[in-house]
Amino acid sequence: MSSGDRSQAVDVQESKTYEVRTYGCQMNVHDSERLSGLLEGAGYVRAPEGADGDADVVVFNTCAVRENADNKLYGNLGRLAPMKTKRPGMQIAVGGCLAQKDRDTIVKRAPWVDVVFGTHNIGKLPVLLERARVQEEAQIEIAESLEAFPSTLPTRRESAYAAWVSISVGCNNTCTFCIVPALRGKEKDRRTGDILAEIEALVGEGVSEITLLGQNVNAYGSDIGDREAFGKLLRACGKIEGLERVRFTSPHPRDFTDDVIAAMAETPNVMPQLHMPMQSGSDTVLKAMRRSYRQDRFLGIIEKVRAAIPDAAITTDIIVGFPGETEEDFEQTLHAVREARFSAAFTFQYSKRPGTPAATMEGQIPKEVVQARYERLVALQEEISWDENKKQVGRVLELMVAEGEGRKDGATHRLSGRAPDNRLVHFTKPGEEVRPGDVVTVEITYAAPHHLLAEGAVLDVRRTRAGDAWEKRNAAETAKPAGVMLGLPKIGAPEPLPVATGGGCGCD
Repeated sequence: MSSGDRSQAVDVQESKTYEVRTYGCQMNVHDSERLSGLLEGAGYVRAPEGADGDADVVVFNTCAVRENADNKLYGNLGRLAPMKTKRPGMQIAVGGCLAQKDRDTIVKRAPWVDVVFGTHNIGKLPVLLERARVQEEAQIEIAESLEAFPSTLPTRRESAYAAWVSISVGCNNTCTFCIVPALRGKEKDRRTGDILAEIEALVGEGVSEITLLGQNVNAYGSDIGDREAFGKLLRACGKIEGLERVRFTSPHPRDFTDDVIAAMAETPNVMPQLHMPMQSGSDTVLKAMRRSYRQDRFLGIIEKVRAAIPDAAITTDIIVGFPGETEEDFEQTLHAVREARFSAAFTFQYSKRPGTPAATMEGQIPKEVVQARYERLVALQEEISWDENKKQVGRVLELMVAEGEGRKDGATHRLSGRAPDNRLVHFTKPGEEVRPGDVVTVEITYAAPHHLLAEGAVLDVRRTRAGDAWEKRNAAETAKPAGVMLGLPKIGAPEPLPVATGGGCGCD
């Protein structure tokens, strides 16, 4: 091939577009950033917003823990089949937990899929796509154990100013409603030095907020035999200059030690926010779930956190209608919710997850009973969330300006940001330019169950390196013909959905 031919080949490759569709937990969101980074490293460019499958490569990063997750995947694959017929060279890849679980089934049910890869070998995606193209046959490669820690792979982050940092993968728990440990394996921790080096590099790029991520994030250290490793990591984050906000998700009550609470309280840039899944308030149900704590232990942790960090906003996950749950069990959950006074809760109706012990348990609850309990729980939590938010009225807060989190901002002439405790605040647009990543000071004037308003004038605007990073990235994206402007991934615990089924993702 001549140099001119090689140049032309590169141009063709660089013009190819990709789309990554993500389902499930924060770990999948972070994995999708890696998949995007790998594809861009291989010469692809991101398809415009709303491409809806009109791309040269479409990747499904799947979740196996939702009800009918497989039907949803095959429905989406079916809609792409005619598009692929009309678009020569188009490729479809399926990865994530459902791919790890179903393997050969995917290509049998959807023979137009080109690549199937698992949770342990996401770094192989570009190679598998090229191999499928050259050999003109589907490539199925599922690794049984982690080949390389995801954070060693290139990343196409969804935000210029906030980032996920994975500190561990896998889980050593055996919750009966969760299939994640079987798909992502036993917990494997990263070296602390590698984690801190990644954070420092991100801060050097302009990132000012990081979220430490793990399937059981506060169990960090179990792989190396140090029960205080997570607290030490939080304190080390406090020493990184330029790092303004540190969050983490999701912890498990079993590993929530007094040392972790002390580290949160003593480290100024660790935010006063905690998302800790309760799942149920009934000791009987918790035992059936194989959760290693009981109601008293859980509420005791909440009490200690509030004593050490009075302004902390605490959120949770709750499953309603677990097999065998009686009315008395459910009343215990309502009691725990009243006692804990969560600022928000992700409430889920239990549904069978194939491959989990709970799916074959006796005492499956009728759908109408689960629905009625769910509605009672949601109504109680809505009332508590509103009451807790009303306590914020009159407070003066620093907000990190967010991108894409206020759906009505354009119509209301407002902007949106996150308070230190991660509450969403909509505020009046100031006269001067404010960029995502900048920090504004406002006074809260109104509270709704899932957001706050600051209707007065902004008290102060602080332009930040994070805002500079957003501006630089936005200019670069705008200059790309096929580029898109990206929004902030949901850092921490965003407001709960009004309806949810299938239970929590089990990564906690």
